[in-house]
Amino acid sequence: MTPRQAASFVRKHGVVLESAGGPVPSLAAAIAGGAICGSWWSHPRSHEIFELTQGVRSRDDILVCRLVNGKITFIHRRLWPAVVGAAKRLPKERLAQVREVHSDSGRHVVTEVAYPRWVPAEVKAEASKLSEAEALSRLGDWVT
Repeated sequence: MTPRQAASFVRKHGVVLESAGGPVPSLAAAIAGGAICGSWWSHPRSHEIFELTQGVRSRDDILVCRLVNGKITFIHRRLWPAVVGAAKRLPKERLAQVREVHSDSGRHVVTEVAYPRWVPAEVKAEASKLSEAEALSRLGDWVT
């Protein structure tokens, strides 16, 4: 899988888990070509999984949060209005944008931008046009 294909996978499915199993597709499993037993770090394609998931995390059109089962979740920009429109029905702490920053010492530091601070004005405007039911429907069956 290429970086472009990884981003297309997220765009196509809208809501994707980074690596965990759950009610939505897993990017790591797609990269590996099937379900991964145990940690993906021990998978023969772990380096590819790491590179591609990091590439997806760095994209401006993909929200990284912990929405699905508290696990790292990728949400494509096309569904951000639905997330905002359904926010009253979703755990607010799981809507925080997760960012991984490299400190000067080289360590990875995870920071979060609380919901709704990360939401662009145009997404709020799009969300205001959706009913809660329509927003939930756009997110899919996993959310109800």
